Amino acid sequence: MPSSSRRQSIPYISLFTGAMGLDLGLGQAGFEPLVCNEIDKACIEAMRLNRPALSLLTDSIENLSGEDFEQATASGLDDLPLLAGGPPCQAFSVFGRRKGLEDQRGRLIFEFVRMVDEIRPRAFLMENVRGLHSMPLSPGAENGTLLEHLLECFESIGYRLDCFVVNAVNYGAPQLRERVICIGNRFNQEALFPAPQRSNRPEDCLPPFATLGDAIGNGFVDPDPSVMNFSERKLHYLAMVPPGGNWRSLPEEVQKEAMGKQYYLKGGRSSTWRKLSFDFPCPTIQTMPNHAATSMCHPTELRALTVGECAAVQEFPREWKFYGTPTEKMRQIGNAVPVRLGRIAGEATRSLLAQIEKGGMREGRKLPSQIKHLRPHVRTRSWWRNGKPLAGSHSYVSGGSAAVATG
Repeated sequence: MPSSSRRQSIPYISLFTGAMGLDLGLGQAGFEPLVCNEIDKACIEAMRLNRPALSLLTDSIENLSGEDFEQATASGLDDLPLLAGGPPCQAFSVFGRRKGLEDQRGRLIFEFVRMVDEIRPRAFLMENVRGLHSMPLSPGAENGTLLEHLLECFESIGYRLDCFVVNAVNYGAPQLRERVICIGNRFNQEALFPAPQRSNRPEDCLPPFATLGDAIGNGFVDPDPSVMNFSERKLHYLAMVPPGGNWRSLPEEVQKEAMGKQYYLKGGRSSTWRKLSFDFPCPTIQTMPNHAATSMCHPTELRALTVGECAAVQEFPREWKFYGTPTEKMRQIGNAVPVRLGRIAGEATRSLLAQIEKGGMREGRKLPSQIKHLRPHVRTRSWWRNGKPLAGSHSYVSGGSAAVATG
């Protein structure tokens, strides 16, 4: 670690690098990757387009060892400051089938633990979906959650963790995206994560949330207008939905026709036949924005959000290039960490590393690992009230009819 007051880049290793959303954020926080690991071919080509000098290991992490990463660096890995990455999260997502450890992708999270143990960085940063916190360790069991088990795994190899369940919208991102940020270290130090910096609650006395309009509103020039568009059938129904509305905005007979058996199920299904609004934060960017059940229809144009628009919501640089078909590009964007959240997590990790350099191993009682919730569940609006569908900009406190928002 540099001791100079002059800001210098801190080296780290990136695992499960993907489209580099986390890495771009870490770069803004003052980190520089020594080597990255990724097996998705489209992601690899995108990295080569944007960072041609980047050192890459393209084999599965299951076939790699800490020694492989050391050989891929020119300086070696003695006392590496940081190892960072986001293991595949589809197996834990609350929007998926949640197969957890039954899914091969779910087991890759323990490869991250193995790499921490083999490389022994000063600290590590692991990002994942919020479902990691609620996923049971085994189906139907009452033996704790997967996240709690991971805490035990890391503690068994000499690392304590601070896990933060957060929402990117609270830190200025124009998107509602709940994530779990885990920051661990082997020096018995406590990592700190900033409190929310934006809010839709007047009593918080904070600036309002950024919106979809802030990201892709008036004056937006689309750097990549390729699109995974809706089918003609889906466009037929979406044409009847006003901006900020969903299936509830359709006439009742059309609702039954469009929803089929789902019409009779309980639950809000608020993202079905959804048309976005410029006046609200964007919902979580999906890898498949053209599905009826996770619809991301443009507010004023009858189409799905484009690749360039989704990248802007994730706050990728305008010049950043994605590789492949629209489907491959959307997979890169939808699976990425919001760049802003990567920066916030990176700044928290950089502060921890400075704390370690100053204080070394904290003496005394071993600090327990912990999980903190920093207002992760945020609601900015309602879709149904008093038997009537709601659309437009209502219930967002900085505009519209200013009905109270909850969360």
